[in-house]
Amino acid sequence: MALAHFPADRRIAEIRRCAEVLQKVHGEEANQFWRATMRDFAANLVRQGAAPEDVSHQAALFMAAVQNELQSMFANEEEQALDASA
Repeated sequence: MALAHFPADRRIAEIRRCAEVLQKVHGEEANQFWRATMRDFAANLVRQGAAPEDVSHQAALFMAAVQNELQSMFANEEEQALDASA
């Protein structure tokens, strides 16, 4: 029987945490944070018995969700800046 994993793009708290960190750090620090996050993410799925293709799929979902959250955060900041200058 195959194990169904909680969809990575619905791990809202973890997605927001990663986006918040990535919004604050840059360059090599951001790169190291992201690599460690994804390494831990994949290792956790492998420990749970996920097949390599499932790990890859869930990692892609998670990366897209973090990117979407970053874009949303940026849009909110832009909106607040416009509101403040009006």
